Amino acid sequence: MKKIIAATLCSVLIGFPALAQTPQLIPKPVSLKTYPGHFQLTAQTKIIVPAGSAEAQRLGNLLAGELQPSAGSTLQVSSVNKPLNAIHLKLNKTTDASIGNEGYHLTATKTSVTIAANNPRGLFYGIQTLVQLLPPSAGKTSTANRQIPAVDITDYPRFGWRGLMLDVSRHFFSKQVVKNYIDEMAKYKFNMFHMHLADDNGWRIEIKGLPQLTDIGAWRVMRTGPFGFASIPDARPGEKATYGGFYTQDDIRELVKYAQDRYITILPEIDVPAHSLAMIASFPNVSCTQLQYPVNPGSDFYMKQDNVLCVGNDSTYMILDKVFTQIAQLFPCPYIHMGGDEAFKGFWEKCPKCQGVMSREHLKNVEELQSYFVKRVEKIVLSKGKKLIGWDEILEGGLAPSATVMSWRGMQGGINAAKMGHEVVMSPAENCYIDLYQGSPLLEPHTYGQLFLEAAYNFEPVPDSVDAKLILGGQGNLWTESVPDERQVQYMTWPRAMALAEVLWSPKEKRDFNEFTGRVESHFKRLDAGQIKYARSIYDPMVSGIRMPGDTALKVKLDSQIGKLDIYYSFDTTNPDLHSLKYAGMPLAIPYGAASIKAVTYRDNKPIGKQIFVNLKDLRR
Repeated sequence: MKKIIAATLCSVLIGFPALAQTPQLIPKPVSLKTYPGHFQLTAQTKIIVPAGSAEAQRLGNLLAGELQPSAGSTLQVSSVNKPLNAIHLKLNKTTDASIGNEGYHLTATKTSVTIAANNPRGLFYGIQTLVQLLPPSAGKTSTANRQIPAVDITDYPRFGWRGLMLDVSRHFFSKQVVKNYIDEMAKYKFNMFHMHLADDNGWRIEIKGLPQLTDIGAWRVMRTGPFGFASIPDARPGEKATYGGFYTQDDIRELVKYAQDRYITILPEIDVPAHSLAMIASFPNVSCTQLQYPVNPGSDFYMKQDNVLCVGNDSTYMILDKVFTQIAQLFPCPYIHMGGDEAFKGFWEKCPKCQGVMSREHLKNVEELQSYFVKRVEKIVLSKGKKLIGWDEILEGGLAPSATVMSWRGMQGGINAAKMGHEVVMSPAENCYIDLYQGSPLLEPHTYGQLFLEAAYNFEPVPDSVDAKLILGGQGNLWTESVPDERQVQYMTWPRAMALAEVLWSPKEKRDFNEFTGRVESHFKRLDAGQIKYARSIYDPMVSGIRMPGDTALKVKLDSQIGKLDIYYSFDTTNPDLHSLKYAGMPLAIPYGAASIKAVTYRDNKPIGKQIFVNLKDLRR
């Protein structure tokens, strides 16, 4: 009798979807239901696509390539229906308004998998989810790794602008590196790739008729180390500029097509009027000083060398017209980003041509002079059939009539623009600058500031005080002053870009940081399988000094970015381990004579984070 009851209870329990293991998907879908059982991927599985759709056929081939390691061979793609042992890519004959242009329905049963969408873009995003349903090492160890869990998913994005920016000026990154970055973006359903193509440290795009921009502007002298350090000297007299590179127009066309195939739009940025030293090195007459400067190698030059275009020089606009003409032809993106940030206006104040413009146009100050420049650039951009977007400094002195604002100095610039009726992309540094420290500076490669994973995850693009329809979305930005190569690009991007991906795709009410970190950890295995470098900073200990109310004595607080980690420490210079003093959550009194503290994190009695060493005198500062 007990056996019958047990068997009956078991059969009832396994019928409840909640008992099936929840797939670890990023970004989290709008709706996910799990069921017992799985679909077994085999070499005989077929991919069925709609007849007559070349794009669906391409996506079927793309999926076959993604699944080839899991299936053990390249799956056959066909438009002949096969009800069993098949993955069906379906385009809805009647539009499903609930999922919009980018959404999809994904259903996996024991016999088949179906992805249905209103258009191929939705199918593409469904494919990214399907790949995540497979284990990270699918097909490499056993047939068990070829199982797709039984699920029913409905999914669509919260925002239409889901972006990442890569600065390719401070350091030039090859075409292949950019393609690799686009590949990783696509896996997390990003759809906007912002390329920062020109700055003080390099001009990165061929412009026909202006060869100086790449003959001179694309190259600088070689220096090693983070920008702005005293150890980064200026170019020596006679030193050759050999470090850099640029993308030919054919390279750009190839990258645009590569991104389009993954439903990613490339947004080009030419940063003006400031951050223009590479252009000025190529054409000295477009600065107020008209001095010959070298392309900056990362040395300290701000306010010493003139990196701002002369607003009163007609040559400035002639060059920009030619540049933006070709940019508009190369990039299908409806926007051109003009930068507009961090312009030092001291040279304008002393420039006769700029002062002449201010007098002629009755401009009260140099902020209005910058607004005059932005509005002229906007006219150029509009004449090319594009819309202007710029950093929030373009608000200063008066915003151009139809400009879109990308707000980076917090949210206020975006709020102000939205209240004026302008569209906004939110990108506040405190949530979205993925070049900032993501752990303790004592354990991380040199950079500046601080952006932990939780701060990225807590990003909310829509302030309460504005019309939500004017907030297009958001993006993360990777400036590369301290990012010299592809491995460091990866390290700074992941996992924080996963947090931003979820913010920009998933429903706000579904966010839960503690639950999210569990999914992030499962995706570390995917990054390992793909040999992608990523930061494990969430596991590392953090040390800070604290003074309790009514007590002047400094105490030491230990912490970590995620919970359920044990922290062990020592004040006596020995290396702590599982058998050392365990932190109990209360600030620590400093033993008499102690000069330093070391700490390390463990989980399940195994070390998981780096060991940190802190001089106590640094905590007293």
